[in-house]
Amino acid sequence: MKNFQYPEYTDMHYIEKKKIKDIKFDENYPYIDNSFGFKFKRFFVKCGLRLIVFPFCRVKLGLKIEGRDKLKKNKEIINNGVISCCNHVHMWDYICILKAVRRRIPYFLCWKDNITGESGGLVKLVGGIPIPDDSIKGMRKYNNDIDILMNNGGWLHIYPEGSMWEFYDKIRPFKRGLAYLAIKYNKPILPMAIKYRKASFIRRKLLRRDWSLTICIGDLIYPNDNLDKKEKELDLTKRCHMEVCNLAGINYQNNKYDAIFNNSKRID
Repeated sequence: MKNFQYPEYTDMHYIEKKKIKDIKFDENYPYIDNSFGFKFKRFFVKCGLRLIVFPFCRVKLGLKIEGRDKLKKNKEIINNGVISCCNHVHMWDYICILKAVRRRIPYFLCWKDNITGESGGLVKLVGGIPIPDDSIKGMRKYNNDIDILMNNGGWLHIYPEGSMWEFYDKIRPFKRGLAYLAIKYNKPILPMAIKYRKASFIRRKLLRRDWSLTICIGDLIYPNDNLDKKEKELDLTKRCHMEVCNLAGINYQNNKYDAIFNNSKRID
């Protein structure tokens, strides 16, 4: 495994994105682009994913998928709208999620620097929705687009840890947005987890890789309507955090972070 110098706080980014596009994330920005031109390009991206990217991903990452039967079992519920979550531990882990869910391409909330960077166009085409943080009108438009998506049976994916830390072997605390949105739109949460496993002998010898990836899909998690709003949000966050730990093969009691994100947590 590689060794990384992780940031001091658990939601901080350690990969710098070079800004090459000057985009204003204001009330005029299409957070969810429904134009014909965008949909046309997205169709070819879907074809490229199936014909090229997914097979390459299988070879490059040694990807295995566990729990795909949960998608079939809950197909009708998922088709009415769902919010999924996963730990964020590899540059390609969203591609793994797309491979796992097959025919659907969920939208996902992302760091706005991912859109203004060199791969911003592709990030947008595979479902990236940038989160504006410096425009009140932009946030209003962003919220409105999310409302339309979720009220029309959309699929929204969230990385509740807040940033990507490659090869990190714990589940960092979750930000409150995951539970907040699930409660706001009355949608279940579909938990997933990415975990590393030792590569096969052939992969180690031929591809010089000592690790492979597995993505695990869990059962749907619902808010507890017997609790008041604040307790409901806290309870849902804890249960999602616990399930992602379990799916990743981590003993929840031995995971060094609590479930809740409180102004970021300092890494030990």
